[in-house]
Amino acid sequence: MKNILLTLTLGASIFATSCKNNTEAKTESTTVETATKDLALKPESWINARVEKAKTKLQSTEAGNIIWQAMEAHGGLKNWYSNGPVSFHFDYLPLDGKTRRNTHQTIDTWSNKARHQSLTDSTDEFGWTGEKAWKKTKDSLAFPFDMRFWALTPHYFLSQPFVFDGEGVNFKKLEDKTHKNETFNTVKVTFSPGTGDAPDDYYILYFSKTTHKLAVIRYIVSYPEYFKNGKMKHSPEKFMEIQGYQTVSGIEFPTAYHTHWLTKNETAGAHITTITVDNISFKPELENDYFDMPNGAVLIE
Repeated sequence: MKNILLTLTLGASIFATSCKNNTEAKTESTTVETATKDLALKPESWINARVEKAKTKLQSTEAGNIIWQAMEAHGGLKNWYSNGPVSFHFDYLPLDGKTRRNTHQTIDTWSNKARHQSLTDSTDEFGWTGEKAWKKTKDSLAFPFDMRFWALTPHYFLSQPFVFDGEGVNFKKLEDKTHKNETFNTVKVTFSPGTGDAPDDYYILYFSKTTHKLAVIRYIVSYPEYFKNGKMKHSPEKFMEIQGYQTVSGIEFPTAYHTHWLTKNETAGAHITTITVDNISFKPELENDYFDMPNGAVLIE
């Protein structure tokens, strides 16, 4: 009987040791595999440092603090970066029959990189690597618009106010503005020389005094390629009204926008563009090379 018990005890000990070794091996293997992936999602320590730096800068001025309150109201800057790259469908539809821009896109929110796919054929693509624009299409008319300009343009609208956390962004508190019988905190956002492709762009943003959420975006376009003849330096100012919000992974995103010409009274004039946004999701599993220029693509000059 003692021999049987001893045998059972030894067997159980060997089995337990084997299971422990297997578990440790699996854990170690998983850890190594995760560590070797070059994810676009950055480590928590990096995110914390960036958020604290932005918070310190923004809360040092009245205008900046309004932006910070808006970031918190829209889900928080830390949550924004902790979710990883964001993917969405953005449909820009001019009401005058001009070119529609209708793509599914994925954005590296940390480094401002982009990759777009056609809605009719997902193998037709274009993107921005952070340094260069590229396209890979079977049909030269797949994207009949300036792809370099459009690579990040939807992101700069959809991702407000979070896109204003970086260097070279300046804020000025303006007098309160009224829209549809509501009075809003108003902040003008400008950019230091050398910031992006169009540093002369500006936004005038209307934030709710109660919810702190963004309600209106007034803006110009100063992209140099559009104004080569020198007659104009930028487009007339437009008035973009957010139509509602949707929550995805704790972040508040617009569902749609109506864009109007701005009147002399600084109100919404003729409705000129409708934009809808859907299929939003975050992609924390994406690796950095997803945003590289793919094989077979060509540079956009």
